[in-house]
Amino acid sequence: MKAEVVSGWPKDNSIRISLSETDASQVNAIRRALISDVPKLAINRVNFSQGVVETNGEILESVNVLPDEVLAHRLAMIPIPTYLDEFMFPEDDPNNENLPEDQWGSPLSQIIYHLSKRGPSEDSEETLVTVYAEDLNVLGETKLQIKDEHKRIPITVLSKGPYLELYAYATLGRGRDHAKWSPASAVTFQPRQKAILKNATKAKVLFNLDLKSKSGRKIESGMFKNKECTDIDAVIDLEKALHQVGYGTGREEEFADAIVLEEIPGEYVFSFESDGSLPPEEIFNKACEELVARFEKISGEIDGALA
Repeated sequence: MKAEVVSGWPKDNSIRISLSETDASQVNAIRRALISDVPKLAINRVNFSQGVVETNGEILESVNVLPDEVLAHRLAMIPIPTYLDEFMFPEDDPNNENLPEDQWGSPLSQIIYHLSKRGPSEDSEETLVTVYAEDLNVLGETKLQIKDEHKRIPITVLSKGPYLELYAYATLGRGRDHAKWSPASAVTFQPRQKAILKNATKAKVLFNLDLKSKSGRKIESGMFKNKECTDIDAVIDLEKALHQVGYGTGREEEFADAIVLEEIPGEYVFSFESDGSLPPEEIFNKACEELVARFEKISGEIDGALA
């Protein structure tokens, strides 16, 4: 299998990759590994402060509009910056050896975040205060602070009187155990295609619609060279544009399949989005590493059984 990032990608957290010399089963194995096997950090445990406190003569109570379980789930789904080379799974941490699981925790396998937020003061004109992901403060290296792109993820709201204080603990895990540990979403693949210009005159039915892709590319005859278009992004844009001259548009007879799409054997277009905890290139490479390790283990077990 050969893999190559399509020109112009990744775009933010999205990536498009061209895979060749492969088949659908191998590509699907990568898809499953991306979702289930690539590890990432996520908040796995939350300790909520309970009780009543007095601040500047005001009585505040740790009562929230959402149950603690819902708040914990929302915290778990916030993308945590992940550095796989610097952390290990809690069960592999030597500091956790011979300790019960509820006492696990060391800088090698755990990150701690603190959140302390109160509702509007009694004399404030505001009636509600929104608690965001940016209110989580890491107790450690600043590079582990919630990224700017995720800071405005809302967690809950506080009215006058309540306050929220908690400690959240993030550890490594895999998506097969819980969705919070899955670093990728919208994971899809499709056979790579090329567009064939069979009738330039009738193709004007499409070109005269003056369509443009999301990236601003104009759907026109200039996309073709020697009556073929093989650029991956351009072909995908053409595939979407062809819906404007397809069945039910009233243009299908006039267009008469002037442009057709043909699959390229053994090649696929693979795409997905990172949640932002890991760069998309690293997620893909890690998925391939996970697959290699798994098949090497299986091969070793087979060799041992047949020895």
